Amino acid sequence: MTRVDDEEVLTGGNVADVVVRIGSTVRKPAMAHTAGVEAVLEHLKDFEASPQTLGRDEQGRHVLEYIPGTLADTLPPLTIDELHRIGRLIRELHDAMETFEPPPDAEWHPAVPDPAGGDLILHGDLAPWNLVRTGDRWVFIDWDNCGPSTRLWDLGYAAQTLVPLLPWGDVTVDAPRLRAFADGYDLTRDQRVAFPAQIAARTRGSYDLLLRGHQTGEQPWAKLYEEGHANFWRPAAAYTTHHHDDWLEALIS
Repeated sequence: MTRVDDEEVLTGGNVADVVVRIGSTVRKPAMAHTAGVEAVLEHLKDFEASPQTLGRDEQGRHVLEYIPGTLADTLPPLTIDELHRIGRLIRELHDAMETFEPPPDAEWHPAVPDPAGGDLILHGDLAPWNLVRTGDRWVFIDWDNCGPSTRLWDLGYAAQTLVPLLPWGDVTVDAPRLRAFADGYDLTRDQRVAFPAQIAARTRGSYDLLLRGHQTGEQPWAKLYEEGHANFWRPAAAYTTHHHDDWLEALIS
């Protein structure tokens, strides 16, 4: 982080431009989808796992609650019990969005849109780099990718990043961890049967996003491709696809 006067520049995001902290708030440049994000967070104002939206400042920036704590991607992987907890937390988040009515003029900016379109507006980037752990409170930050989605599409990305299902993973270790995550969410049998394919498709979607960015020059995806991020997502997609039957057995046994 760097400091400019009383503004502390925060690093780590890929969608918004300069994001700063001022005291107990975060300020993000307003974008076409910001009004939609504000509506989502206002709907979730009583849900402790999301930051509070606090309006706009004199520069027109979106003002949000600053969440002190530690990003989960700087900590050891979640334990089995913690995977169960995060699965339950995501279920509560999804359930809370069942009653959300999007503003008629809302715009959305999901990085990897759900091919099914989706019947809910969901986070879209549930990952350890967007999970702040502060005492007993766990908070998902960075809602810029929220948009129309299905539960399993949103959950598929969360499973890949939080279990996690890495290219160099050990399926004998990862499969029970995936089961704990799914049990926490309380997936139905039909959802469990469909889940492995959704994990693989969503993981492949991350690679395809970077490849398109490389081919078209669209930022920030072209830059991330050049930095080598595709070299992670392509084998990650292969790993999640290759072990479809192992995931399925763990989920329904």
